[in-house]
Amino acid sequence: MTQATIPHSTESFVADSQHAYRLQDQSLALPVQRAVLGIQHLADSGSIEHELRELMKIRASQINGCAYCLAMHWRDALTAGERIDRLSTLTAWREADWFTPRERAALAWTEALTNLPAHGITDALYSACREVFSEQEMVDLSVNIVAINSWNRLAVGFSARPEAFARNGAQ
Repeated sequence: MTQATIPHSTESFVADSQHAYRLQDQSLALPVQRAVLGIQHLADSGSIEHELRELMKIRASQINGCAYCLAMHWRDALTAGERIDRLSTLTAWREADWFTPRERAALAWTEALTNLPAHGITDALYSACREVFSEQEMVDLSVNIVAINSWNRLAVGFSARPEAFARNGAQ
């Protein structure tokens, strides 16, 4: 495909939102999925509590536009007892009073590592996060962000479709 034939993002939507998973031979992705799953297991076994991990996964998936992971982690967060008002305002967490300093720091770190600005991560952001997270927790936060960004890129790249779920998180 030449550069002239690559569609712009505004041209790449599919009528009626229906299209197939792009990878025809899904077994080709198994080694990659196993590797990312290893990172995910490491992230899950770290010091970051489950509820905060879900907020981080949702925030990264919002940034990356991953419908598959958004649906999965909204469902998981609801099942874990997360409030709908907090989930629905996660994109504007800076303006909502109900996010704790620890959650705010984790969300800021999630956004920074997901977006990776050209100028890098500032010392000020790292210092602000270190006020509420230990060094080990900073590593654990970062591993969680690496894992969800990897899953997002696989799901978006190969067009994984989200599964519908009810308000209580059930399928």
